[in-house]
Amino acid sequence: MSGVHASMKLSPIIFRSSGAFGKLVRMHLCVNINIPSTENQFARAHKAYKCSRQMLESKEHSSKLFLAFAGILLAVGTLMVYSASMSSRSANAEQTYLFKHATFLGLALLSGAIASQIPSYFWYRLTPFLYIVSVVLLIAVLAPGVGHRVNGAQRWLRLGSISIQPSEILKLTVPLIVCRFRFDREGNMSSSRFGQTLIQLFLIGIPLGLVLIEPDLGTTVFVGVTATIALFLSGWPLRYFIFIASLAIPAIAGLITLRPYQLARVQGFIQTWTNPDAAPYQVQQSLTTLGVGGLQGEGLGRGWQKLSFLPEANTDFIFSVIGEELGLLGTLGVITLWLGLYLSGLKIIRSSRRISFESVVATTLLTQLVLQAAMNVAVVTAMVPPKGISHPLISYGGSNLVISVTALGMILSLARNGTKSPAPENYQAVETPKSILP
Repeated sequence: MSGVHASMKLSPIIFRSSGAFGKLVRMHLCVNINIPSTENQFARAHKAYKCSRQMLESKEHSSKLFLAFAGILLAVGTLMVYSASMSSRSANAEQTYLFKHATFLGLALLSGAIASQIPSYFWYRLTPFLYIVSVVLLIAVLAPGVGHRVNGAQRWLRLGSISIQPSEILKLTVPLIVCRFRFDREGNMSSSRFGQTLIQLFLIGIPLGLVLIEPDLGTTVFVGVTATIALFLSGWPLRYFIFIASLAIPAIAGLITLRPYQLARVQGFIQTWTNPDAAPYQVQQSLTTLGVGGLQGEGLGRGWQKLSFLPEANTDFIFSVIGEELGLLGTLGVITLWLGLYLSGLKIIRSSRRISFESVVATTLLTQLVLQAAMNVAVVTAMVPPKGISHPLISYGGSNLVISVTALGMILSLARNGTKSPAPENYQAVETPKSILP
C-alpha cells in the first residue's frame, strides 16, 4: 500500500499549511488594532469580532475570502482524489489519477483566471456565440461515429485520450442566454410578453432536448432548474412558472415511468428507507462507508471501502470517502467550506446594489455550484434517488472541474460590474430593490 504511506506523508504538509493560513488570517484581522496583553479575554474577543466584521464588509476582503474558500476546496479535492483512487486491482492507480487530475486542475485554473479578467460587459456580447458553440457540440455528440457511447449513453466527445462532456458547458451558457434575453443592451429588463416568453423557452428547450436524447435526464433537470433560477432572479412573472411547472412535472414523471432504469432508481430509493436489504448496491456501500468513519474517521488514506466495495469512489461517491477517512467532522468541514463560499460570493455580488445582467448571471452560477454540491451530498446520503452527479471542485473529472472553476472566474468578473473595465456608454445597469438579491 505505497499509496497509503504517500498519502500520510502529504497530510502533515496540508495541516501545517492550514495552520499557517489560520495564523495569517488572525494576523490580518488585527493588524490595525492594538490589543494590549493586559486586557481581559472578553475585550480581546470583542475587538477581534469588530475587526473581522469590518473585513467581511469590504468587497476586496470578501473577494479574497471567496478565493480562499475555493482554493481550500480544490486542495481538499486533489488530496481526496489521490486517496479515493487507490484500488486493490491496480497498485499505482492513484498516481495515474493524481497526474490526470493535476493536469485538469491546471487547465481549470488557467480558464478561471482568463474568465475573471474578461470585462463584465463582454460576456453580454459573447453570449450568442457561446450558446451556438454549445448547441453545435451537443449535436456533434449525437452524430453517428462522432459521439462516444458509454453504458448505453452517448454523452462524450473523444479527442485522443481526452473525453469532453458538452452538456457541462450548458451550466455556463444557459444562464447567459436566459439573462441575455431578459436584459437589453442598455441594461433595462425586457418585456415579459407572450411572444418574448416563447422565444426564451425555445432557446432553453433546444439544448435541454438534445441532452435528453443522449439520454441524460438528470443533467436535463439540473440545467432546467438552473434556467428557472435565472428567470426567477430576473423577475419572470409567477404565472409563467406555474404554467411551465404544470407541463414539466407530468412530463418528467412520464419519462421516468417509460424508462425502466429510471423507474428502478426511484423504486430503489423507496426501498432504501422501507427495506434496506433490498436497497441499490451503491447506496448500501455509500451509507456503509459513511458509517465506518464515525466521528473522526479512519485516517487519511486508510479507508478500505474504496478498495473494492464502493463504486465510483473518486467521482460520484468521493464524499463517502471523505466521511470514512475524515469522519463526520470532515464532511461537516466540507459543507462549512461550501457555506462560506456561497456567503462570501453573495457578498461580492450584492455590493453592486442593483439587478442587472451581471448580478443575475453571477448569482445563478454561484447558486448552481452550491446546489450541485448539495445534490451530490443528498445522493450519497440516500436523501434523493441515486443519480450520477459529481461533487464540484472535489470529484475527479476534467469537464466538470474546468467548468466549475471557470464559473468561479466568471462570478468575479461579473461581480465587478464594469468598475475596472468601463462599459460602453449605452450599457448601464438599473437599480433594484435590495430584496431581489441577498
